[in-house]
Amino acid sequence: MSVHDSKRSALYVALFAALVTPCSFALAQSSDSDEARTLDRVTVTGSLIPRTEIETATPVTVISAESIQARGFQSVSDVLQQSTFATGGFQGGQTSASFTQGAEAAGMFGLDPGYTKYLINGRPMSNYPALYNGSDVFNNISGIPVSLVERIEILPGGQSSLYGSDAIAGVVNVILKKDLDAAEMSVRGGWFTEGGGSSFRFTFADTFSGADGRFNSLFGIQLDQRNPIWGYQRDLTRQYNVDGYTDAFASRDFVVLDALNNTYLFTDPNNCANTTGQFGGSTSLWDRPGFGQYCGSFISPGYRTLRNGKEGGQLYSYSTFDFTPTTQGYVEIMGNYEEVEYATGSSYTWWGTGVKWGAYYDPNLERLVNLQRSFAPEDIGGAGYQDIMNTDRNKAYTLTIGLNGQIGDWDYDVYASRNEYRLTERNWVRWADPINDYFERTVLGPQLGVDPIYDFYPIFSPDYAAFYSPMSPTDFASFTGFLNTESRTWANLARAQATNTALFSLPGGEAGLALAVEAGNEGWDYSPDERMLADPDTLESAVWGQTSVNGAGRRSRYALTSELRLPLFDPLTVTLSGRYDAFDVAGNTVDSPTYSIGLEYRPVESLLLRGKYGTAFRAPSLADTFQGLSGFYSRNTDFYRCSLEGYDPVDTDGCTWDSTQFFGQQSGNTELEAIEADVWSAGVVFAPSANLSIAVDYYNWDITNEVDQLSARQLLLTEYVCRTGQPGSVTTSCENALEWVQRSANGELVSVYTPKVNIAQQKLEAMTVSANYLLDIGAAGSLAFAANYTNRLSHEITPSPGDEAIDLLRDPYYMWIYDTYAKTRTDASVAWSLGDWTTTVYANRQGSTPNYLAYNSMSWDYEHPSGERAGRWGSYTTYNISATWRALDNLTFSAMVNNAFNKMPDNQARNHPGTTTTPYNNYFYDVFGRAVYLEAKYQFN
Repeated sequence: MSVHDSKRSALYVALFAALVTPCSFALAQSSDSDEARTLDRVTVTGSLIPRTEIETATPVTVISAESIQARGFQSVSDVLQQSTFATGGFQGGQTSASFTQGAEAAGMFGLDPGYTKYLINGRPMSNYPALYNGSDVFNNISGIPVSLVERIEILPGGQSSLYGSDAIAGVVNVILKKDLDAAEMSVRGGWFTEGGGSSFRFTFADTFSGADGRFNSLFGIQLDQRNPIWGYQRDLTRQYNVDGYTDAFASRDFVVLDALNNTYLFTDPNNCANTTGQFGGSTSLWDRPGFGQYCGSFISPGYRTLRNGKEGGQLYSYSTFDFTPTTQGYVEIMGNYEEVEYATGSSYTWWGTGVKWGAYYDPNLERLVNLQRSFAPEDIGGAGYQDIMNTDRNKAYTLTIGLNGQIGDWDYDVYASRNEYRLTERNWVRWADPINDYFERTVLGPQLGVDPIYDFYPIFSPDYAAFYSPMSPTDFASFTGFLNTESRTWANLARAQATNTALFSLPGGEAGLALAVEAGNEGWDYSPDERMLADPDTLESAVWGQTSVNGAGRRSRYALTSELRLPLFDPLTVTLSGRYDAFDVAGNTVDSPTYSIGLEYRPVESLLLRGKYGTAFRAPSLADTFQGLSGFYSRNTDFYRCSLEGYDPVDTDGCTWDSTQFFGQQSGNTELEAIEADVWSAGVVFAPSANLSIAVDYYNWDITNEVDQLSARQLLLTEYVCRTGQPGSVTTSCENALEWVQRSANGELVSVYTPKVNIAQQKLEAMTVSANYLLDIGAAGSLAFAANYTNRLSHEITPSPGDEAIDLLRDPYYMWIYDTYAKTRTDASVAWSLGDWTTTVYANRQGSTPNYLAYNSMSWDYEHPSGERAGRWGSYTTYNISATWRALDNLTFSAMVNNAFNKMPDNQARNHPGTTTTPYNNYFYDVFGRAVYLEAKYQFN
């Protein structure tokens, strides 16, 4: 890359100091020197053309390695999940039984994680083989070696005209180190003061050079080990909610249910005496008013993990060889191996009659009945729940071979890369036939016929004393075990880029041009054990209570990209970019041209006015296209059967079928089109001195043609309209509705098929503010202040054409359905540097979110909450404190205390019922508490 020196204004110096070296004060102290005012051309995410300006028409947030260390972040996922751009909640290790509990996700502005493009060193990351929320492709950001990160660049807004598909919310580019002054080694250990989650990390990196200096190579390795945090290690999750708005009741570990009235029938002749040894001796007889008696434990919720355990290692190598003074070859290798373990808990470790039979008829009770029984650690034996933890094994690599250099006035970069991600999910399961056979043999007895009411349900005369009894670990092992799901993604990419930073002269400077062409292919294969797949006729799998997604597919693609930078006048620069992407999928071509135009206007050297308009897109993912038929259990209103009872769809309260369980099914669609978006932004950057900069930006998205499942509720409403001939809107044809809603011979709802279609639309407005200030306080050292703020001004989604737009910021029900949102998010830090010491205080503030009662009652309004307790939670702020001491020139010690004041969401418990096991919003808050980390870093030579 050619180097062009240029004296820049105070604006550029201030921004460079604030963004690239937030913990360094040298630039602030020498801001008036020509040396400080001279910057090399650099390539920053958001442009293909190197330039001297740090801030351009495209806002970029740069988080340096020093800032990551000082703010106490322990991983790349910590950095991105605590970014002010991350205003939405996410599924992960804290959300039991989610589809990707072993992975870590992040996103921007409350949009799906798959709407953010993730890059490592400017190249796309491997997609995670398992699907977020069971349907969407995303990136697992768990396996990036944070200790080898040089900086992270976050680029908000639609960026498809440069980066192609997925760059609708923005782009995150994780840039790893390529050179070191000396070999370095670090050791870090940490623990939580509330217990659990202790961790250890070892890092080593070194640079090697050939004797003639033409060959250089960096090699780095990071090893991590982390223990899980269990629910019983936190007061808020070790038991049922004791501070709720209803009385607290124990889990229904042994319960007989009236299948029609949802009340309890107590049939234990021993009054729970045989169950008292369960869950550490905590199981006893309970009486819940309005429901009845049962046997249960108050502390069973504690037997689940709140944070995954993890062991893993990452290696990274970047090597270059100078063939000539203007030609350089390079090889980049990245590898990741992780084993993540977690337990979903007793709420998901049970057996019941409803899964196979729906209900059974007891002639002695003369009614339809269901049994439900949880498994305690004593049933499991050994170490209890620690012996049946699920394990996700992740293996990924990326290999890149390239050549860069100069030919005349042109710089070029040509490379080929291959990445592959393999995932093995070792899941604990209950085998369907053995577990049902066991309980038929020991409890239910032989089937005695078919019920006299509906002529459908089996008749059993159970031995209830046997039901209310513990089992031996041998019995438990007879119907449980483990199975593996194997999946992988892969991608091959060849790319060539040519750049000329001085194409021709204009009044404002040299015009720049970048041209790029790329081609490749990619694949996805999710192949669960066949025993996890539902039989298309019976809708049952060999695994009790579970089914799995499957599918496989591949596609080829190519793209052409161009960017032209035109400094028309000294204060005005225009940047144009355009890109054409085409994907060949299943014999069809999905293509999308995108473009953008950016304006930079500098009326004075300390002020930048900027704006950008462009289009963005997301190609149908391989999962959206090729996902096989998968199933899940859910509940919804059976509008047709309610109509037979005389209920109108507008009000089904009291209907027998108001909450009917059914087997849901979904699959991919090879006819899907690309998601499209119009995105624009406008902002101002003000730097009155070399020590101060302030940036304010506004963003606007209009996203159309979104891929979504047909809503089961909408489909059931359509089926009702089609069957009864009553007036009402339909979301698909009656032919489809009657085919996709399956019923038994007696009219019972059996299954609902909800395919993926291009149907939804989103509109989003957001504002961001950032400020940086460097202050020299003489003999007392230096202070560095930084702050960031994001405010989502509006966010609406229209699930399907003809629907009313849903206000995701003010409708609490949908805020929870769509993984929860905070309207605002803020962070701020101050770093004090004095001699060999640097101390940093970092604060992260999450804005208000609706409480559970607002969600549950659907009666909350952002400005005027209604209901006795329905409303919203106020802001939620945590503080991290760190101190670093350079004891020797090559030896540094650091201490970090995260969540220093041990902030917990325990006040949320009063707005949750006493029957909940998680009395806080675990998509957005955690109960990890205060963490302490100590680190030593040594540089050799």
